[in-house]
Amino acid sequence: MNAVSFSLLMLGVFLNATAQLLLKAGTNAVGHFDFSTGNIVPVGMKLALEPHIMGGMACYVVSLVVWIMGLSRVEVSIAYPMLSVGYALNAIAAWYLFGEAVSMTRLAGIGIIIVGVYIVARS
Repeated sequence: MNAVSFSLLMLGVFLNATAQLLLKAGTNAVGHFDFSTGNIVPVGMKLALEPHIMGGMACYVVSLVVWIMGLSRVEVSIAYPMLSVGYALNAIAAWYLFGEAVSMTRLAGIGIIIVGVYIVARS
């Protein structure tokens, strides 16, 4: 895998991870909600107009375009495991941004994921 292909895949992963974080920030801003027949439109509008959620959706769209560019250069059996890097990024960012717990067990799992992605990338 060359540097351009790797960069496209990692940019896609980064944008995907950023989208998840923005969606979480958006749901934090909106607060807990239940969908029911009576509130689906008001809650749907509240979610659709929340700036963080709009940003997350935009990141997903750009991520998709970048990911397709990466897939045109790399076998899917190499590219797809790269998405796992997003787990590590999101766990660390969620700890930093949202105060979510990151236990030693979770860190060990993230380490195993990173090692696995490295092995796949080098194959």
